[in-house]
Parts: sequence; structure tokens; C-alpha cells
Amino acid sequence: MYDPRSLKAEEFIDHQEISDTLAYADEHKADKGLIEAILAKAEERKGLSHREASVLLACEDKDIIERLYALAEQIKKDFYGNRIVLFAPLYLSNYCINHCTYCPYHAKNKHIPRKKLTQEEVRSEVIALQDMGHKRLAIEAGEDPINNPIEYILECIDTIYSIKHKNGAIRRVNVNIAATTVENYRRLKEAGIGTYILFQETYHKESYELLHPKGPKHDYAYHTEAMDRAMEGGIDDVGLGVLFGLERYRYEFAGLLMHAEHLEAVHGVGPHTISVPRIKHADDIDPSAFDNSIDDEIFARLIALIRIAVPYTGMIISTRESEKVRERALHLGISQISGASRTSVGGYGEEERPTDTEQFDVSDQRTLDEVIKWLMDMGFLPSFCTACYRAGRTGDRFMELCKAKQIQNCCHPNALMTLKEYLTDYASPATRRVGEELIRRELLNIPKEAVRQVCAARLKKIEEGERDFRF
Repeated sequence: MYDPRSLKAEEFIDHQEISDTLAYADEHKADKGLIEAILAKAEERKGLSHREASVLLACEDKDIIERLYALAEQIKKDFYGNRIVLFAPLYLSNYCINHCTYCPYHAKNKHIPRKKLTQEEVRSEVIALQDMGHKRLAIEAGEDPINNPIEYILECIDTIYSIKHKNGAIRRVNVNIAATTVENYRRLKEAGIGTYILFQETYHKESYELLHPKGPKHDYAYHTEAMDRAMEGGIDDVGLGVLFGLERYRYEFAGLLMHAEHLEAVHGVGPHTISVPRIKHADDIDPSAFDNSIDDEIFARLIALIRIAVPYTGMIISTRESEKVRERALHLGISQISGASRTSVGGYGEEERPTDTEQFDVSDQRTLDEVIKWLMDMGFLPSFCTACYRAGRTGDRFMELCKAKQIQNCCHPNALMTLKEYLTDYASPATRRVGEELIRRELLNIPKEAVRQVCAARLKKIEEGERDFRF
């Protein structure tokens, strides 16, 4: 029986509730009165239930869809402004004992080279990322208790935070590793991680078990309940996501929103981020083998409706997607993107992009400098800010700030200062020219004069060599 407050996976992600929701959406997808009522609620910027959002997803009226896109873009601006946060993934190890049918790291893949970074190799990768200008990483590793125990992950985090190269520093390490115990989550929290990220892959239990035939990840309940254990362990910023293409997208959409509702009901705060990966080609994996793939138009609608349904959450799109797809997604609610990503173990230390240990094909292969200039040319403000996490503004404290629309007095000036650091230390001349003009314009958009004056003074100090200011 469906119960968003339950701590049992099959009760807060209830199959019958999702089936009933999809049937209700089909029945009411042309009900103009209901749709207008849902849209009116959405315009209040307080979110939608999984059932309300599913009705909008099923709606086929082109005018309604265009209104959804416009509303999603405006909601993103209202809560996050024009900021886009940048990060990079760092793959530590591709050793894995799971048998996931959609991932090239699966244990049966005998021709992919297996690799695990030493601490010296971690150091080399981090310096390469710092030399690009990155300040925020998401570390990734396969599930293997022998090769990738929690002690190895913790050692890598410690190494990453310890490296200061020229003006470079990684100020936030997010962690995307397999579901684990409350005690291990507590250890990750003590290590100073930012967000704990875990993709559900699919919320459809039967499909989940077929897609994960062997290995610890086969346990649907243990995996689905991971965020509750993470929060019990003190991690209050968690990131959700499904791998679109494994199961029917409408089912996944409803399940994803139910998971967000569950976190809000039990812990008082929803997901810090929601990611929207689509299955892509990779070594030993052909995406055409999965018959639930979605086209770009459906993908755009999903992004817009997640933004509308969960207005306060950060939304992430990776370099799995092309420049064209990412550009459209930025106008529909995305607030974080990766830049210059390499999805292979040890990939940043290589001059040529290695492909033999990639987890998936990277569609957007531009440099970080090219991505930043592209963002600024479209009117977005690239941000390397990590201030909220380091100031303890996480979980419900961050959400209070976001809901009160105080981002412009906090995150906006922080974004300007971290962009100034990037322009001073790493940018090409063309990017620097565009960026300096953007900073001059955006400084005027800080509402409080006192904050604006402090920010302007700090921007000058960055020019003179000082670093790491934050509000």
C-alpha cells in the first residue's frame, strides 16, 4: 500500500500507485479544466504531486506544452537566476562485481581493461582538473568491496582535498558510489563530502531485478532505501536520478517524483539535485537493445516538468548529451552541467581522450573554456561556487534560502567571484573579454547595495591575487 512516509521501498515507490497514476493521467490528459487547475497550482512555484505532473506529461496539446516550457524556464530563473554551476566527474576505479546489463563495467565484460587509480594517479588527475579551472568534482567508482572498499574512497577524498596546485583547489567533492551502510555514510559525511548521488536506474522493481541479475545491486529495496540511510548518517544533500531508456519514461517520471515526495515527507527536505541521464552507447553496450529509449522532444518535456514539479531542486545534465540538447535543456530548468568530462579511469592525465575504459560515450567533447564562453554567450552566468556547502547551508537550510528567493544576494555574488577567479587564472583571452563584460553587467543585478559593494571590492582583490572569497 502506498505510503510516502514509509521507510520500505515498495511502499513509498508503490507499483499500484504508479499504475493508477498513469491510468488517471491517460483518462484526464485532455481535461482542460483539470489541466488549467494544475497549471495554476504550478504557477504558485510550490511544486506538483506525482499525479498532477503525470497528467501534464500525458497531455498532448501543443499550446499547453509550450506553456510548460515557458513556465519551467521562468521558475528556474526565479529560484536560481541565470547561474549555471559547473563540475567534472572523476572516475577512480572501474572494478565492479555487479552484472548490470546496461553498464560496460559489468563483471562479465572480460575485454575492458580494469583500472584503479593510485593516490599518486589521483593527484595527477586532480591537478589536471585544477589546471582547467574546476573547483567541484563528482567521484565515481564501481562496486567492489575488495578493490574499492570505503577506506579507498575516503583516502581518495582526503587526497583530493589536500591538493593545492598554483591557484587551484577542489572545494567540493560529491560522491556517486554504490548504496552502502549508515555507518559508511557517516564516514563520508565526516570526510567532508558535498552531495551523495545515487541513480535509481529504474523504479520498476521487476525490470530492476532483470537489469541487475547478479551482484549486491540486485537488491532493489537496499538500493532504493539508500537515501534514507544516507540521511540517517548525516548527509542532508542527496541527489536522485533515473537512467531514462531502461523502462517506460512515464513510469520512471512518476517514481522519481514519488521518491522526492518521500524524502520531503520523512526528512523534511527533498533531493538537493535530480539528474537526467539517458542510456548511451558504451563498450559492450548497445542502447538499441533497450526498447524504451526517448527522443529529444520527450526528453525536453521531462526536464521541464521535473523543474515545475520540484522547483527548488538543482537539476543536472551531463556530457552524455550533445551541445544542441544541452543548450535546449538549459532553457528548461537545468542548473548544473559537467564540462570537459572524461568518463574513463585516468582520462584527464592523457593528452588524447582515452576510450578503452569509458563508462559511456561523451557527446559534448568541448574544452571547459569553450563551454564557459558558450554559456556566457547565451546570457548564463557560469559558477564554480561551493560556498553553501562550506558554510553549512545544506539540506533544509539551503532550501529555506532558495524558497525565500535570496539566491541573488548570496549565490549570485559568489558566482561572480568564482567566475572572476576562472577568468584571471585559466581563461583564454576571448573568454576573458566576454566574462569581464558579463561580470560588469551582472554586478548591477545584486539587489542589496551593501552586498554589491562588498562583491565589487572582492572582485578587485581577486585581480590583485587574493582567492576564495564567499558570502
